[in-house]
Amino acid sequence: MKQIASIIFTILVVLGCTNNFDNVVDFTQVENPNLSENSVVGVANSSSILLAGADRELSFALNEILVLAELGSDNYVNTQTLFNQFLDGLEMQATDPDLRDTARDIQRLRETAVFGLEVVGPGDPNYDAATEAEYKFLKGMASLFSAMYFSNLPNEPFGVPLSFIEHYQNAIDAFNTALELNALPEYHLGIARANYYLGNKEEAVLSAQAALALSPSFTRFAQFDQANPDGPTNAFESALYQRATFDDLQPLPTLDFLAPKYSFLSAEQDPPVHYLKAEEAHLILAEANLADGNAAAAQANMSDLLDLIAQREVREIDDSIEGRIEVEPGVRPDTTDVVVNGRLGLVLNRKPGVDDEGNPVPVTVNIPSVSGTSLSLDDVGQITADDAGLELLYRTRQEVFIAEGIRFVDMGVKLIIDENEILLNENISEGDSGTLPVIPSFIAAVVADLDKITYDPETGICTTAIDLNQILVANKTSSQVLPFH
Repeated sequence: MKQIASIIFTILVVLGCTNNFDNVVDFTQVENPNLSENSVVGVANSSSILLAGADRELSFALNEILVLAELGSDNYVNTQTLFNQFLDGLEMQATDPDLRDTARDIQRLRETAVFGLEVVGPGDPNYDAATEAEYKFLKGMASLFSAMYFSNLPNEPFGVPLSFIEHYQNAIDAFNTALELNALPEYHLGIARANYYLGNKEEAVLSAQAALALSPSFTRFAQFDQANPDGPTNAFESALYQRATFDDLQPLPTLDFLAPKYSFLSAEQDPPVHYLKAEEAHLILAEANLADGNAAAAQANMSDLLDLIAQREVREIDDSIEGRIEVEPGVRPDTTDVVVNGRLGLVLNRKPGVDDEGNPVPVTVNIPSVSGTSLSLDDVGQITADDAGLELLYRTRQEVFIAEGIRFVDMGVKLIIDENEILLNENISEGDSGTLPVIPSFIAAVVADLDKITYDPETGICTTAIDLNQILVANKTSSQVLPFH
């Protein structure tokens, strides 16, 4: 009782001297002279230092995006991880902190780039065109992410939400201004992607071709810091690899040969995320040719894609910690003998072995670290300008972009504006279009089956409940998917 009385007395004392207390400790007026704006603006090389921080913001944004986008797609099933528990069923709640953090990190990326363009860059005596171009590019990436993952999102603090179409156009504008300063293939590919999702076929093709003309094998990647306690570490690597022994996040069996896309790299560095790469340009060109009925040209594009993928790194990974058969034996396929949807070779051996003396033998798997596919040259020769050809193309898109957040966008799904934004921004009210999920009806109808499989360990036969590529192609005339059709 005395303790309660003491607490009440303390509260009353504090409340009674609020005015004086404000004068004594006004945290809004505390300023570290080493961290003030004046300590940065006008300082030589400050623009390149801030640019490194902007790149770091992009890595933070991708951490949030990938967890939501990959769990929301059919790429992975999430049973009980510490990661988002709602998106696997495409449940979106405005109170979900992951939705809040995703939008916030995208907006932080944009604001950092704007600050570099408008304040830090012009004040740096060593500011150059290449650095300015990078700021414009990163501003474009913020607009691109806004468009890809949200139907509506503000483009400035407390601003009126812009539609995804407006965000795509802003991204194109930003990338174009970056190109005026420095011609890099990823700038062209950013334009190609935005035009692709807008359905602007001719513009997307021209930009994809321009990107490949500058570099046939380029890739732009986000880096992650394993040594720094503040990171960012690669969050999806933690989900895919470090938690493997919990058996709570697994790829669709048709994608098993590509998992884990991210794994331990070194004590200093986490594996990167390749968020713009030449493979995308080939796939855009192939889809455009199929839309034009030119199967031969599409075959040539896909053949070029295979040549490029053959050059990419394949990492040998010790997958001994994989707990797939330890937690619930026989539930998921784990040997190369398994046939998935009538196809052999999609599942890797994950069974731990022992040597002649009974000691455990490491389980090693070879996993593409940039891009991989089950597509073969024989498959390429069978590509036709019809639904079958499109299904093969979208199967390949799913494989090439696994764990990169693209499948979610290809499904036509959009995230919602979070509760904080709704409450604090007078331009947004609950029930506005941006506060409601966008899930195509043909996706909503199969949500429960996105990750569902049947597997008989005795026969080695595994079947996915649905073929989502087939469903996407069957609905190609919808404005929400297959933008060239």
